[in-house]
Amino acid sequence: MEITVTVNGKTSTHNVPPRMLLVHYLREVLGLTGTHVGCDTSQCGACVVLKDGISVKSCTVLAVQCDGANIVTVEGLAVNGNLHPVQEGFWEEHGLQCGFCTPGVMMAAYQILQDNPNPSEEEIRAGLEGSLCRCTGYHNIVRAVKYAAEKMKAAPAGQTPTAVAAGSGEAVP
Repeated sequence: MEITVTVNGKTSTHNVPPRMLLVHYLREVLGLTGTHVGCDTSQCGACVVLKDGISVKSCTVLAVQCDGANIVTVEGLAVNGNLHPVQEGFWEEHGLQCGFCTPGVMMAAYQILQDNPNPSEEEIRAGLEGSLCRCTGYHNIVRAVKYAAEKMKAAPAGQTPTAVAAGSGEAVP
């Protein structure tokens, strides 16, 4: 089946098998390996991406379901080589150890901050329930999300960092 998908601001058209999962399309067809395949059962959250501005587990979405969609992966958070505050927060607050879950957790964190720019620790933990990390114990991940929230609040009016479609300069909701 032919699909046309915009991923990180770049529109691509490909013929894909009807049963190909979005995570495999991103990794194998587009070469975007930041999205990880963890459990293949939607339990771990390592494969979270944004589909039309909403976080989804890409191991549960067929690529053909994304025809015409706008997808943002962890690679699409950074803008012009500058880390997004979520990415920066994970760096500054040591929110990762092995790093396997990190891309999906970052995308879930981005969604949390889009829904609530000033989440409490409990709200962050609840928002991350679909993401499993076996290394960190979540304390530093929560600190990283709080860091990003503060950094985004401190941005000048009208310049709140958002995911920007790579190469397009257009903000992604």
